[in-house]
Amino acid sequence: MNRIMDAVVVGGGIAGCSLAKQLADLGWETMLLDRQVFPRHKACGEFLSPESLEMLSKLGLDSVMESLQPQLISKARLVFEHGDLIEVPLPGLAWGISRYKLDAALHEAIVQGGVVVRTGMTVISIKQHDDGYEVQMKQRGEVEVIQARTVYAAWGSHRHANIFVEPYPLDSNTSKQSYVGIKSHYAGMDSELVTELYFVKGGYVGISPVENGYSNVAALLDMEVVKGAGTTVPAILEAASRANPQLVERMKHAVPIEATQVSIAPVHLSLHPLAWHVIPHLGDAAVVIPPLCGDGMSIALRSSFLCCALANKYLRGEISRTFWQEEYTQAMNREFAGLIRRGRLAHTLCSMPSVTRWFPSAVRFCPPLGKVLVKATRLKSYNG
Repeated sequence: MNRIMDAVVVGGGIAGCSLAKQLADLGWETMLLDRQVFPRHKACGEFLSPESLEMLSKLGLDSVMESLQPQLISKARLVFEHGDLIEVPLPGLAWGISRYKLDAALHEAIVQGGVVVRTGMTVISIKQHDDGYEVQMKQRGEVEVIQARTVYAAWGSHRHANIFVEPYPLDSNTSKQSYVGIKSHYAGMDSELVTELYFVKGGYVGISPVENGYSNVAALLDMEVVKGAGTTVPAILEAASRANPQLVERMKHAVPIEATQVSIAPVHLSLHPLAWHVIPHLGDAAVVIPPLCGDGMSIALRSSFLCCALANKYLRGEISRTFWQEEYTQAMNREFAGLIRRGRLAHTLCSMPSVTRWFPSAVRFCPPLGKVLVKATRLKSYNG
């Protein structure tokens, strides 16, 4: 490919697709790359919050989303190890939909919008030069090089440090504790229109309804706790569930759906956003939050809006790359630093038996406390 692309987005998940669509809608020649071939399953809670739906609507994707026939969810349930629970209403309807269907639909929408989508492509290196970037990628052993004015990291939580000449800074952005993320669809579970979060030793197991009457069961678990639990996703989930009797009961008739199992490791929770390293980062590449927040896809979408607004100005020659980096870093910190702090605090408190034994009773006595917890771990509405 001899032409110079205006934008190359590396990563075809919700962050990458939403950014690519915005850039293409603004008239910029945009390419999206992903090493996976779609559709594919992904380790994800598969829960689209009201905030996420609001932003997808701003992208003009209402008809695309409605065509997926999502499950409607109006409340959240937290179930602690000792058996007590909290139910709180969500601030609006949320949707349950698999990433298998969602990401494929987003790819189709952005192709129709003019984005060049190339899957099965492994990016080998990204090199910065005065006029932009050189992206080297490989498919089936064949190496290809393309030139781009801008490049974006939307590749998920893995750092991919070998892609850059410049090493990532030694760590300051992520916690040292390592987790494994897993997910599987199950049949045979009563399909409640509720998103559930079960606390277990070393983490959480979340359950949300998705299409076909299935339930998505996803977990984030301490890698040290998982050791010896088995090598398959169902085996790990079964071992983790033993720490929560209500989860054992919930899963007793569950039958795993073949080929829906996915795992990812190691996963490190963010201490603060990583907005930029050589190129702008967005989605999980920039911010990984505790599942208790339930808002990872909302963060992916919000970061794409923040990034696109400044990228557009840069591509139009209105700001320098240095100014873009500084402004984007400040915007990401303003938007997400507080959410990370609140999410980590909630994550810590909900792992303490001394807290979880009295908190459910306190919420029953004073229901607004539950709403405070939900509000503290969500993004504010986007007015950009």
